[in-house]
Amino acid sequence: MKNETDAAAKSGGLPIAVFVVVAFALAWLIALPLWFGDGLQSANARTLMTAMMFAPTAAALITVFFIEKPKHKARALGLVPLRPAGRLIGYLALGLVLPVLLTLAALVVGSWLGLFPADFIHFSGFQQLLELSGQADLPVPLGVLVASQFLNVLIAALFVNILPALGEEIGWRGWLLPKLLRFGPWPAILLSGAIWGLWHAPIILLGYNYPGTPGWLAVLAMVGSCIVLGGIFGWLRLRGGSVWPAALAHSSLNAAATLFVVFYERDGVFDPLHANITGWSGWIVPAILLVVIVAAKKFTPFVPAPKPAREPAPEPRSAAESAPAE
Repeated sequence: MKNETDAAAKSGGLPIAVFVVVAFALAWLIALPLWFGDGLQSANARTLMTAMMFAPTAAALITVFFIEKPKHKARALGLVPLRPAGRLIGYLALGLVLPVLLTLAALVVGSWLGLFPADFIHFSGFQQLLELSGQADLPVPLGVLVASQFLNVLIAALFVNILPALGEEIGWRGWLLPKLLRFGPWPAILLSGAIWGLWHAPIILLGYNYPGTPGWLAVLAMVGSCIVLGGIFGWLRLRGGSVWPAALAHSSLNAAATLFVVFYERDGVFDPLHANITGWSGWIVPAILLVVIVAAKKFTPFVPAPKPAREPAPEPRSAAESAPAE
């Protein structure tokens, strides 16, 4: 990882500029049919937004293969190393679970602040949702259905969302973040998060994530969300040694972001600008965690300990030396 940072310093800003321009251009190009069609209500909206998530990887590949041309391309993209295996598995587990915990914390904080109408005991809003979907007579206890939503999150994180999430993370945290580390932890977090947030503009301006919010404010909110959550993803990438923990965390977050339907009260409404993990109250806990990480000097690449040098084997003794004294 240090070699990647050093190489970025020597190459100047051209690779970063190329990467950003290509990633943004591809995002707008893919989203353009939504602007000339029915927006997020278009029949192909989900397909186009999923395709858009692969734009950062495409931009990183173009930059790595045609601009940088490093010797170790997989390492430059954050795909390797995958060792030590135990450490990687630990950070993968953290990437799977931490976004779910942060999402739940966001709902709790939002409830405390009066921004999220929560019902953490009776799940009345979830019951109402089931009734509206024609499931008034529940075949199993409500608690089982609530627990199944968490199982659905894990399944979606591991098998449904992972490829699109990887499509973003190879670009943002796999390639870009190490290039920005030469400016220091906080500039790297702020710059990478701001770029990531602004990249979402083609769909945010159409009402994605923050429906009913003025476009400029929605984009600003997305930038704030991406700075905070991108910082957490960046920490997982740096300390895990590769992009895989960050990709799994991104996938898990996308799955967990809908958990609010389980915990809101009957007839409850809330503004996503203010509540849930995408709202400003949802940034509080991850922001505190990020401050602690940086203060503890843990927003740095993991460097494996060097293997201990082997002691040289003793030289064989000559026959004269090994003969017993008379």
